[in-house]
Amino acid sequence: MGQSRKNSGRGNAITRWPASERPRERLLRDGPECLSDAQLLAILLRVGRQDASAVQVAMDLIQQVDGLQGLSNRGVEELCCVPGIGPAKAAQLKAALELGKRALATPLSTGTRIGSSVELFRHYAPMLRDLRHEVFKVILLDAKHTIIREATVSEGSLTLNIVHPREVFNLAVRESAAAVIFVHNHPSGDPQPSAEDRVLTERLAAAGEVLGIRVLDHVIMGDGKYVSFADKGWLSS
Repeated sequence: MGQSRKNSGRGNAITRWPASERPRERLLRDGPECLSDAQLLAILLRVGRQDASAVQVAMDLIQQVDGLQGLSNRGVEELCCVPGIGPAKAAQLKAALELGKRALATPLSTGTRIGSSVELFRHYAPMLRDLRHEVFKVILLDAKHTIIREATVSEGSLTLNIVHPREVFNLAVRESAAAVIFVHNHPSGDPQPSAEDRVLTERLAAAGEVLGIRVLDHVIMGDGKYVSFADKGWLSS
């Protein structure tokens, strides 16, 4: 009886499918754009579970986490709640998602000159858009407005992010920054600044003025869109 149970599971293996229908072979023949989300995930999963192929496990996963964006939002423990997904497979999926984010991000490294808010959006949106909590970053710039470094100042919940001016400007003073740009995300997907965002930006700009460190912009990232305080004219020139 044990042997028949084992064989019943093997009947779902992708290796038993016709070669023309296997996701990996189809990708090599037709390209990745021809595959469904589940088929692409199946290639990463490689194997399914005893009663389901890797494609079926991928379909179950997508359904339970509400699509690919949901997949990006879930932690390893949550992914492991899906039958057929263990720590190793969850790690593979999270690694692939992170590589995708990094590939989409426009390079923004030390010595780069910030030319526009669009450049900031292209760099940070892939990394911030799927987070379920707010992350507040500061970009430190020299007198020519080229990047010295970036740093994460604060990480908060869905609705609350506490940023203290002293934390921001202690770092800026230590690095001899001449100017700073702030970037943070709205997990709701709506980048419109809240009343708290406006008050915080005013406080930070005032603190920077006292120290002789200009606040050039505060960019809020949403789902596929952003708001720049500088572009809107909400910061003094």
